[in-house]
Parts: sequence; structure tokens; C-alpha cells
Amino acid sequence: MVGALVLINVEMGSEAEVLKTMRKVDGVVEAFAVYGTYDIAAKVQADSIGRLNEIITRKIRKIENVKSTLTMIIIDEKSLGLEWIRT
Repeated sequence: MVGALVLINVEMGSEAEVLKTMRKVDGVVEAFAVYGTYDIAAKVQADSIGRLNEIITRKIRKIENVKSTLTMIIIDEKSLGLEWIRT
């Protein structure tokens, strides 16, 4: 399983509409309206990096009123020797 955090900028005033649509996208586990540089933060999961790419580029970025996105791939904590964090 591959995961990512996606930060999204939307057209002013369209936050609720985009958030509602985001929550219906297959692969979007959670989505929140946020204050700050970005308007929406979403957690996305897929079975492969290719599928994750499809969700972000062909679904999320195509939602009406989405201006831009910033994607952060979630890394496996074990690969960094940080598995102790979750215990």
C-alpha cells in the first residue's frame, strides 16, 4: 500500500464544494478543510505508486476549481529505522 498527503489550493469560495467532491474520490481516505497556504489536505492510499499517480493527476487535479496540488509521499518508517515511533 502506498500513501500520500495531498495539499490542495482551490478557487476562493469553492472550498466546501471541492471538499465534498474530494471525499467521494476512490482512494481518498480522509480530507479536511484547513487554514494556511493550502485550503484542503487529503490522505490518499493506493495499491501502487502508479495507481496513486492516477488518483492525483486524473481525479483530484481534474476536480473543478482545483488550482494546484502538492503531494508528499508517505514513507515506510521501518526504512528509516523509526519503527519504534508507533510503539
